[in-house]
Amino acid sequence: MGEPVYEVVWPLGRLVYETLPLAHRCPDLAGKTVCELWDWLFRGGEIFPAIREVLSSRYPDIKFVEHTVFGDTRGAREREVVAALPDLLHKHGCDAVISGIGA
Repeated sequence: MGEPVYEVVWPLGRLVYETLPLAHRCPDLAGKTVCELWDWLFRGGEIFPAIREVLSSRYPDIKFVEHTVFGDTRGAREREVVAALPDLLHKHGCDAVISGIGA
């Protein structure tokens, strides 16, 4: 009985998705609508208001659509919430998104 023989596979695997180009950034947030998306983890309840305050002082005519409008992007209804995002972002005239807040 010899040593076992194993089939060798590439450890990184093959790509199963297509890389897409990034969307263009807003050159300026003046007069733009910024939508917030949050997964209800970490400190979004503290950080989103701070971001709103700073951006509003820099861009007085900026508008925000708060994360509560979109729902929890993680959890039991994640698929449903994420599937509805394109229509909701369009409905609210979203020009930019702040998505999630890390620790």
